[in-house]
Amino acid sequence: MLELENVLQQEFRGAEVIIREGEILFERMTGFADLANRIPNTLQTRFASASAGKAFVAVGILQLIEQGKLRFEDRLGDLLDMDLRRIDPLVTVEQLLTHTSGVPDYFDESVMEEYEELWKDFPNYRIRHNADLLPLFIHKEMMYPRGARFQYNNTGYVLLAMILEKITGMEFDACLRQNVFEPCKMGDTGYYELDRLPGGCAANYIYDPGTDGYRTNIYSVDAKGTGAGGAFVTVPDILYFWRGLTGGKLLSRDMVFRMLQRHSGDAQEGYYGYGVWIMDGGEFDIPYFQGCDPGVSFITEFHPRKDILTVLVSNYGDNVWEEMRRIREKLY
Repeated sequence: MLELENVLQQEFRGAEVIIREGEILFERMTGFADLANRIPNTLQTRFASASAGKAFVAVGILQLIEQGKLRFEDRLGDLLDMDLRRIDPLVTVEQLLTHTSGVPDYFDESVMEEYEELWKDFPNYRIRHNADLLPLFIHKEMMYPRGARFQYNNTGYVLLAMILEKITGMEFDACLRQNVFEPCKMGDTGYYELDRLPGGCAANYIYDPGTDGYRTNIYSVDAKGTGAGGAFVTVPDILYFWRGLTGGKLLSRDMVFRMLQRHSGDAQEGYYGYGVWIMDGGEFDIPYFQGCDPGVSFITEFHPRKDILTVLVSNYGDNVWEEMRRIREKLY
């Protein structure tokens, strides 16, 4: 679509796909998955997606609730057999889902600007399971009383993934593969270790002004994704996820409605459902989920009235949010 080609950033590197009523409206793949070897990004490239994986964890939790194995009001202290120290044991599953729990965040984005700051004193290669993150937050105090307010919280989704593991007896990524990815035919999505990546995965690049070149993010993010994020995805798999979610393959219609409605946040901070952000669309709301890590930027959005699905991802950390703003102005 020539009009969108002229509106979107020409310097963007990654993948951009827009689907309207099941038809491809716009598709563009640019930049290199492997910069040194000049291997280009394609529609089949597996991209890191950072915090976008919270949507998958939320679906896994909601499935357990629908199966009667978990309740929104269940409390953290009753669910996890561990010493929570100063974490309030009365924090509920719903408060974890909606970022209103107040649990100490191992990466508090209101205090720390760069995720890679975490690994100055604690090697990132040690993070291969959710429990591996415990030393980064378990000794800290609550940020605020449970339920008092909304504040985006990565630890909350690590704890949700640990709850998934406790109830199912499976590693959280195996649980999501069985109950979320496979039903949606998301065959290329998974949580992979950075030192054991399967074929087709893009490297993620950080610009280094000191050398006027790029370095990969292998020392800047967890060695393997956790409940807080870190899934590798393809653009088609994200489209399959939206269709599977809204088409009843994962949750009942009532639960999908509940997942995609506002539960916390405000106009300034943004509204939040369960694992997804909610944009005020006037007469109706527009759900989206997103992620950002060093060298990683991702956003995907579903406009329900116009039946428009958008997936934008960059393995150079390019500004997907500016791209999304331009698409909204053009199509909405």
